[in-house]
Amino acid sequence: MDISVVIPLLNEEESLNELYHWIAKVMQSNGFLYEIIFIDDGSTDTSWNIITTLSKEDTNVKGIKFQHNFGKSQALHAGFEMAQGNVVITMDADLQDNPDEIPDLYKMVTEDGFDLVSGWKKVRYDSKIAKNIPSKLFNYAARKTSGVQLNDFNCGLKAYNKKVIKTVEVTGEMHRYIPVLAKNAGFSKIGEKVVQHQARKYGTTKFGAERFIRGFLDLITIWFLSGFGKRPMHLFGAWGAIMFFIGIFFSIYLGVDKLFIHKTGRLITDRPQFYIALTSMILGTQLFLAGFLGELFLRSKKDRKDYSIAEIIK
Repeated sequence: MDISVVIPLLNEEESLNELYHWIAKVMQSNGFLYEIIFIDDGSTDTSWNIITTLSKEDTNVKGIKFQHNFGKSQALHAGFEMAQGNVVITMDADLQDNPDEIPDLYKMVTEDGFDLVSGWKKVRYDSKIAKNIPSKLFNYAARKTSGVQLNDFNCGLKAYNKKVIKTVEVTGEMHRYIPVLAKNAGFSKIGEKVVQHQARKYGTTKFGAERFIRGFLDLITIWFLSGFGKRPMHLFGAWGAIMFFIGIFFSIYLGVDKLFIHKTGRLITDRPQFYIALTSMILGTQLFLAGFLGELFLRSKKDRKDYSIAEIIK
């Protein structure tokens, strides 16, 4: 199979039929062997009924229905597990991503050898204050923190070599950072393509301003995981050692001062250095324990899914 199109969605009943026919037209006109995987992330409208109807009319259409809303990352994870295409395309279901971009994205992966190609909505039709400016700040911080030079981490339109999506595990709210996860997994050839952004035709956006706050928090998380996710003791142990040695230094200073310099001076417990030493050693011990617990957790954790599926159409 050439292409799997993975589409997470939430309450997009107005756009699904139009999106399906648009994708099918592009695929058929280019002679692709394809599948379209819709992941219904707990919709409360008729989205799943539409997906069921489409699957009966076209065997290329597959679907996954979640028990309730688990989030876009979990929807992509489920879609990636099902996908069989050599190239996997992700896009949103709101018609703001243009399916006509699929052939060029496919060629960049198959002919140009990219592991991952991310869309860049260079010209946007969103509110400049509500989305554009926060998005630019977010993308700037993501580039500087991750080292992945993309202009639009949040663009839902991306193309992946199958090896990438079968290797990278997308959990929590990490869908924004799949390129970073891919880079950390050894897929270094990451490209970007300017894509057409469509104005929203139906409904309203499912993401508010809070997604940027969550995005920055996730950025801190992925920075930590990138550097220390496989070796937490390297971070906690290093800081623990620093704090502990600070405590030891002040303890030695107080002991020498009391024994040889100010033998009849005030009590050690009346001096601020005593509390610095005590606090530093306690913090150092706690950081060491955090590192050990992190190492134990990594060695004992079992794979688990952060979502539950109600129904599958294959």
